[in-house]
Amino acid sequence: MVLKRWLVGDPLKSTQAPHERLSKTLALAIFSSNAISSVAYATEEILLVLVLAGTAAIAWSIPISFAILFLVVVLTISYRQIIYEYPEGGGAYIVSRNNLGELPALIAAAALMIDYVLTVAVSVAAGIAALTSAVPSLFAHRETLGLAASVFIIVMNLRGVRESGKFFAVPTYFAIGALGVMVLVGSIQTLFGQGVSLSPDHQMAVEELTLFLILRSFAAGCSAVTGMEVISNGVKAFRRPESQNASTTMIHMSLVLAALFMGISFLAYHYGILPKTDETVVSQLARLTFGTGALYYALQVGTMLLLVLAANSAFAGFPHLASILARDGYMPRQMATFGDRLVFSNGIIILGIFACVLLLLFHGDTHALIPLYAVGVFISFTFAQAGMVRRWLIKKGPHWRKQLLVNGVGAVTTGIATIIIASTKFTHGAWIVFLLILVLVMMFRSIHSHYKAVSEQVALTRDHRPPLPRRNIVIVPINGVNQAVIRAVDYARSRAGEIRAVMVDVDPESTARIQIQWAQWGCGVNLIALPSPYRSVMGSLLDYIEEILEKEPDIWVTVVIPEILPAHWWQSILHNQRALLLKTALLFKERVILTDVPFHLKR
Repeated sequence: MVLKRWLVGDPLKSTQAPHERLSKTLALAIFSSNAISSVAYATEEILLVLVLAGTAAIAWSIPISFAILFLVVVLTISYRQIIYEYPEGGGAYIVSRNNLGELPALIAAAALMIDYVLTVAVSVAAGIAALTSAVPSLFAHRETLGLAASVFIIVMNLRGVRESGKFFAVPTYFAIGALGVMVLVGSIQTLFGQGVSLSPDHQMAVEELTLFLILRSFAAGCSAVTGMEVISNGVKAFRRPESQNASTTMIHMSLVLAALFMGISFLAYHYGILPKTDETVVSQLARLTFGTGALYYALQVGTMLLLVLAANSAFAGFPHLASILARDGYMPRQMATFGDRLVFSNGIIILGIFACVLLLLFHGDTHALIPLYAVGVFISFTFAQAGMVRRWLIKKGPHWRKQLLVNGVGAVTTGIATIIIASTKFTHGAWIVFLLILVLVMMFRSIHSHYKAVSEQVALTRDHRPPLPRRNIVIVPINGVNQAVIRAVDYARSRAGEIRAVMVDVDPESTARIQIQWAQWGCGVNLIALPSPYRSVMGSLLDYIEEILEKEPDIWVTVVIPEILPAHWWQSILHNQRALLLKTALLFKERVILTDVPFHLKR
């Protein structure tokens, strides 16, 4: 408990929840870090595919970047409409649930949850790649560094939204500023012919430049728009007026994203930069722009921080989405409960665990994780836009045709992008995402079916009547006479009903001795010795209780279990676990009530 308080902080009162909401400045750092950070690897992913067709194919990176820029514009306008229409948050899931039905909503939710896990894994892996580009000796330790970074972000998010936002805001804005300076200085150098371009003819083609290869490159670059939905999922985290502040933050995020992404793509093309296994494109750009001095290392540190902290936006989106699903009965109800620091602690921990598992499975390699990325988020994009189209067709209202046009273009655009991404990445790992979506949807429905069955079974109907009083038989299992047993008998005497102490006769001499002691200490409670030819204590007790239940179908049986609890956890190994086994065996028996009476040892 002391360690938890030191790591997470003291609990916050429920009345402090309004004060934990975010200003636009903090919200931009928390919600936008995922989308903005993708500029550090989106251009590189485009180049990684195009370079297969040789250096000359790199020229296609510019039109592909403009196509992705068009997506950014469409998604910004579309999601601003969602923010105003659904101020309670929930994004694609809520839009799909209200307009398209259960199955599309669950598919959108599953796709988003997978994308959030991948966001953490990809962001951390890319951040560590930026670090190892500057310090190559750390390359062999990238998995360990990634896990350490993930644990740190988990702990910071458990401390609360506002506190984590304050902590992460400075490095996030520093990184955005550093990348902005690089783009600005690089652009000025290009404008005045001061930059030094690399030789454009040192990469041989291994594939033919085809439409499919260009589409693959576009699909890889679409990682630049991942994270654009996070703000719409967490509108309730903003200060009032929530929708207006969220919408403004969305515009600021998109402007920064567009400027940095297009700037990096343009500079990479101008300098003739090609992707390397041991150095990122941004690192190469920084060396050409700043040299290898302090500014270069400052930018690398800033990029690393931005990429690692980009995982923070997933920690803002995943728990909130999980809480909405839990309230709708599609996730365990614990996911909807606030922790000590007014955050959804269970969601944060689960997200962190899955992300760490991914980092280990893919050895912290960004390029191995990227093929799985963007598929899920574009599925959710498409469902969100399609849902809004249906909403405008039904609701109409002022300016509905203009809004319908915006979301219609968004649905068509993201739908085409989804098909391109799915088809070009399917054999490279995207099939895993589709399989996981299927598994998650089945899980959601199974959980919902369970909660629905529970609700139906525990509900009171018109046929129910208040129950008549029942007789209660209280059974105290014993294996000797001691303070723990007498304490349990003392408690049993406070309960209404017939009390019976029960022991199993496995040794006649021991039984006779216990009967003599019971005559003095048994408080007048009847002692029953059960025969056990095969020395089965548990079997004899369970048979006796079952016999009572069969003979008297209208009674309650209360089993009062005396249990000795050692002072130290390791001492439990020295005691048999008969009480635990008995509780486990009786827990699912109808009309049997279990009461544990602990006796605490002092040393």
